[in-house]
Amino acid sequence: MIGTIIYILGIICAVWCVLDIFKTAKCGLIGKIIYSVLVLAFSWIGFAVYYFLLRGKI
Repeated sequence: MIGTIIYILGIICAVWCVLDIFKTAKCGLIGKIIYSVLVLAFSWIGFAVYYFLLRGKI
């Protein structure tokens, strides 16, 4: 039960990151697609890397 909740929260966070990438990123369309795929592929790790390291830089 707890695992399912953590999994669903990870999906929600990853989708939020993808939406944020497409709204605010200054890179081109290919860069946005690559960042989005990486965030979705590595759900929690992708979320953490994007939010803490890349959010203001891309």
